[in-house]
Amino acid sequence: MIIGLTGSIASGKSTVAKMLKEYGLPIVDADVVARVVVEPGTPTLAKIAEAFGQEVITENGEMDRAKVGSIIFNDESKRKVLNEIIHPAIRAEMLRQRDEHLANGAKTVIMDIPLLFESKLQHFVEKILVVTVSEETQLKRLMERNNLSKEEAIARISSQLPLSEKEKGADAVIDNNGSIEETQKQLETILRNWEVI
Repeated sequence: MIIGLTGSIASGKSTVAKMLKEYGLPIVDADVVARVVVEPGTPTLAKIAEAFGQEVITENGEMDRAKVGSIIFNDESKRKVLNEIIHPAIRAEMLRQRDEHLANGAKTVIMDIPLLFESKLQHFVEKILVVTVSEETQLKRLMERNNLSKEEAIARISSQLPLSEKEKGADAVIDNNGSIEETQKQLETILRNWEVI
């Protein structure tokens, strides 16, 4: 079974991902893959240099994230160019990792994809697990965690699909407003129902 794990910023998805790892389940992490595909010497990084110029590559051959960020931040067309280079590479690598886990005998693979719905990747997975929290909790946690003002935190949250929308597309939802123990219990129940554990 391929399980898509998703949530929103500060919903506690990473906490649930850690718990899944403790069950010994292999995890394909979209955020990690996004860094892997632009490592020095990769074809993706070469395409980025071609599109944005050699100045977006640091002396040690890495992508200068700050520079790329400042180029695409206020320019929708440039952001689109970057996404058209990076997204197919990320998808291909995620599928490669998923297939490798399956080939190595894994019965269940977790695909940790923060923007599962936004990127329309539901077809990558068989079940969708959404980690959710109330808007107040999300705002409070994000402000504390990233040291943001209320306005900055709200701007980040509103750049993603609302959790209430994600919940509608989920096969199971973990309410992460309570304690770690409560979250763990919910996860265990879901994994038992899906016959993963």
